Amino acid sequence: MTTERRMPAVDADERTMLESWLEFHRRTLALKCEGLTDAQLRTASVAPSDLSLMGLVRHMAEVERSWFRRVLAGDGAEPIWYSEEDPDGDFHVGEADTWQEAYATWQAEIDAARRHAAAFALDDMSKGAGRVVGGRAVSLRWIYTHMIEEYARHNGHADLIRESIDGATGD
Repeated sequence: MTTERRMPAVDADERTMLESWLEFHRRTLALKCEGLTDAQLRTASVAPSDLSLMGLVRHMAEVERSWFRRVLAGDGAEPIWYSEEDPDGDFHVGEADTWQEAYATWQAEIDAARRHAAAFALDDMSKGAGRVVGGRAVSLRWIYTHMIEEYARHNGHADLIRESIDGATGD
């Protein structure tokens, strides 16, 4: 798999700009994981942290699911890996967990996010409520902006984890 990534256009309309930056960051995370084995992708950053590249991808699948399915569309999609008993279950990657499963799940959630977002205008308010914003509905614009921030922050983590695994650095 070779991930291609393009810089967003500098003169696009607002929605295109937001969607392009979100896609840029989605692909950045994929690039950070490219070419590594399952064992490397499960490698934790530094003790005592459980943070790994595979855990970040699983986390972002949960985040896509939460904001676009549960909050924006108001559907009752249950968590994939975390639970009340293990609220950080997405980060708790075990030996049996595979990149193929994590990647496929993440991509399925991205596809669902795109479908749900296509049905909303930027100013449309979500059908569900976001716990991060005190249980209030939020606009699609807010969700896009938050998702860009979420990916950008975690891509910084991914940079450091990848460098610790094989020395690879880059944008």
